[in-house]
Amino acid sequence: MNKSKQLTDGALLSSIFIVLLLITVFVPVLSFFTTFLLAVPFVIFAAKYDWKPSLIMLFVVIVLTILFATIMSLPLPILAGFGGIMIGTAIYRERSPYETWARGTIGFAAGIVIIFVFAFLVLRINIIEEFNLIVNESMEMSKDMIGSLGMRELTEDQFNLLEQQINLYKQLIPVFIVFSSVTLALVNQWVGYKLLNRIERKELRFPKFRNLQFPTSIIWIHLLAIIGTLLQTDPNGTFFIALQNIMMLTGFLMILQGFSFIFYYSHYKNLSKAIPIITIVLAVLFAPLFLPLVRILGIIDLGFGLRKRMVK
Repeated sequence: MNKSKQLTDGALLSSIFIVLLLITVFVPVLSFFTTFLLAVPFVIFAAKYDWKPSLIMLFVVIVLTILFATIMSLPLPILAGFGGIMIGTAIYRERSPYETWARGTIGFAAGIVIIFVFAFLVLRINIIEEFNLIVNESMEMSKDMIGSLGMRELTEDQFNLLEQQINLYKQLIPVFIVFSSVTLALVNQWVGYKLLNRIERKELRFPKFRNLQFPTSIIWIHLLAIIGTLLQTDPNGTFFIALQNIMMLTGFLMILQGFSFIFYYSHYKNLSKAIPIITIVLAVLFAPLFLPLVRILGIIDLGFGLRKRMVK
């Protein structure tokens, strides 16, 4: 009976995935939303039956993708499968929500790397080089357009600054991969929790965001990365690029810690729930001004035990 139920659920969830995949590939208007939900069928199946049957489902989905979609869309089931199975397996083994989130992030990151390898080996496309080429061509076109208007001297400094920023973004591709993986894991885990609570009568939920606490060691890693970048003389060196990525990633975690403290403070002082939400919106809209302040708040909260001091 259990085997029959497993086959039925696998067939149903595989069909749902193929529908989401076809919408993602052939309906551009909805593709932005369905891309974030592709891993949900894998989350549900793995949460019920663990990783071994889920790998069989992934193999079946890959075959169906080749039959009903295009070879170009093959990376999508790989990405969704890796991330979804990691999340679902963690749920099956009753891991904590944040550990489940971390495992899902690792799964999606591995899936993105596999996409890069697939594009290079099968399609003969180096995604990073193509991205750099497109950015450089866009910069040259912009320069020519500004030059034709007689404003080249006026904007030369701005273009130099812009080129430096773009070169920095090129070096931070690993961080962008992590950010994308974190976002995909969070969305699919949250939707998976909602569906499993309704279907399986579970009580899965994230802990209150105000109780989020990262290890204090993150501060030292962030500090050492900053010191390392100051001591490096070659801005294009591999070690410098690695330190930049570490600094950006730990800085992002400090920002999350700062937002968590704002929610904690609002709850502790019985303030309106709208205040921390408005704070996040303003911080995103005016990121260069407010995000550094939120990061500093996160560092103070972790390093000096701000919450414990406030309670005392």
